[in-house]
Amino acid sequence: MKDLIKLAQTLGFAHGAMVDARKLEFREEVREMCVEGKCGGYGKNWCCPPACGSLEEIAQRIREFSQCLLVSSVGKMEDDFDYEGIMRLEQEHKERFEMLVEQLCRRYERVLPMGAGTCRRCKTCTYPDAPCRFPELQIYSMEACGLLVSQVCQMCGMPYYNGPGTMAYFSCVFLP
Repeated sequence: MKDLIKLAQTLGFAHGAMVDARKLEFREEVREMCVEGKCGGYGKNWCCPPACGSLEEIAQRIREFSQCLLVSSVGKMEDDFDYEGIMRLEQEHKERFEMLVEQLCRRYERVLPMGAGTCRRCKTCTYPDAPCRFPELQIYSMEACGLLVSQVCQMCGMPYYNGPGTMAYFSCVFLP
C-alpha cells in the first residue's frame, strides 16, 4: 500500500493515506447537507442525491472493497476570498484525481472513486431527463455518499486543516 501513497505524491497530491473501507461510516446527517442545497447539486446531477442512490445502496457497493486510498490537494490562498485560487486548486485536484483513477484502473479490476464536490464534467447535467453522457466516468462526491471527510482524515491520520490561509480538497478511491 505504500506504493499507492507514493503514486499519489508523485502525481502532486499533498497527502495520501490508506483507510480500512470496512470501518467507514455513511452518515445521514452528512447527506442532509445535500438535501439542504449547500452545493446546489441535489436533484440536479447524476452523481448527487437522490440519483446516486441511498446510503444503504452506497454502503452495499462499498462492501465489495477492503481498502480506501484518501488523497488531498492543499493550496495557499491570498486571502479568505481568493475565489480564483480556490477554483484553480479545485481544477488541479480534479485533474490529478482523474490521473490517479486512470492509473489505479490499470492495476485493479475494479475501483470506486469518490471525489471532492459534485460532478462538473458536463456544463449541464442531463439529470433527470436523459441518461448520463459518461456513466463510466462518474465520480460521486464523498459527502453525497454520507462520508464526513474530517472523520475519514482522522481515521488515517491525514490533516484536515492545514493552517491559516490554506484550502484543501479531498478525494478517495476504494480498492479490493
